[in-house]
Amino acid sequence: MISFVRGPVAHIGLASAVIDVNGVGMLVNATPKTLGALRLGQQATVITSMIVREDSLTLYGFNSDNEREVFDTLLSVSGIGPRLALAILAVHDPETIRVAASGGDGKVFTKVPGVGPKVAGRIVLELAGKLVPHGTAEAPVPAQTAWKPQVVAAMTTLGWSEKDASNSIDKATADETELVQAGNVAAILRTTLRWLGQDGARTSVRDRTASRG
Repeated sequence: MISFVRGPVAHIGLASAVIDVNGVGMLVNATPKTLGALRLGQQATVITSMIVREDSLTLYGFNSDNEREVFDTLLSVSGIGPRLALAILAVHDPETIRVAASGGDGKVFTKVPGVGPKVAGRIVLELAGKLVPHGTAEAPVPAQTAWKPQVVAAMTTLGWSEKDASNSIDKATADETELVQAGNVAAILRTTLRWLGQDGARTSVRDRTASRG
């Protein structure tokens, strides 16, 4: 794995740059922010992540280890490839992504071209617990009055109406006093989705059908 490249900047394009590493031009795909920090002809060090495919070896470049970590973690989400992960980093800084992922805020990701509500919902669901904001040992714990709207927002990105999401959350957490008091958005979201997949699924479907009628 190539973890970084260092050398004079030989070329800067719209979506990539070429770094001259001992006479070998290394093409590195990067965000506009990363490319904007480079200067043609000047020495540069770019942190990289290498994606290996059957027919290619592709480098993606970043300003920091933090950016690379977020990029690599985004790739663990089903349906998220390196180009879309890079697009997310082009729109949001790593800390914004960490806060959104830990807080279940799918709407942050829908601001990225190519990311719709379903993909955004999948991101917050699969990244829950994997990315935490820097400077804290764990995801921030919102007050009880603040966590429910965040969980509702996450569920609406998965296709539930606000009413159905709210009712499902209430039923799923009815006997989860400690969970509710802690107010961990990701944990409450997982609990509600598990409940919907078990005893609550039939009731929720029936409720949605009745509400549409």
